[in-house]
Amino acid sequence: MLERMPPPSKRTNDPERTKRDILEVAMAEFASEGYSGARVDAIAARTRTSKRMIYYYFGGKEQLYLAVLEEAYRSIRALEDQLDIESCDAREGLRRLIEATFDHDERNPNFIRLVSIENIHHGKHLKQNLQLRQLNASVIATLDGILARGHAEGVFRNDVDAIDLHLAISSYCFFRVANRHTFGALFDRDLSEPKVLVKSRTQIVEMILAWLGASQAQ
Repeated sequence: MLERMPPPSKRTNDPERTKRDILEVAMAEFASEGYSGARVDAIAARTRTSKRMIYYYFGGKEQLYLAVLEEAYRSIRALEDQLDIESCDAREGLRRLIEATFDHDERNPNFIRLVSIENIHHGKHLKQNLQLRQLNASVIATLDGILARGHAEGVFRNDVDAIDLHLAISSYCFFRVANRHTFGALFDRDLSEPKVLVKSRTQIVEMILAWLGASQAQ
């Protein structure tokens, strides 16, 4: 008697995977073409879905763009949350956070492009989204905690707040990626070259720690 083979399993819909695929392609499209130039039709074609389906999941082009921004910021905030900064002293904890920010920006040029694009639009989409603002509050809370520990340990000055610190870290890490082509063309230095990369990673840590040194407090 021949053994009956089980019928092939039917392909099941996976809405969450479909949404993730759409977000991944949409991130590349918005980063490449900007908000104004990005086309939902192009995103649909590259995800083998339909424009109607994208609108069903996200509501429209602006909502999709906001979802892309949220995903981009969520990735770096999640990375920060995974860092072990509580089991070490404040200086080492800050070092780990700076290096993680540096590495994230280096690996994610689309994140840099998206933030640059939103700045071209004067941040109007971010201003409309309270959830995005709440999501990014976590890094300020983390830096507040590191600064408080550094004050208690006597290694950090007491006249720098967490937003100033975040600005200083982000400025260096962001600039390297956002402006590397113009910087390289003007000064003939390739910021993505491995030796330059290692040097830059060390420099940002040393600069921030030197700036925060308790001996610099007024």
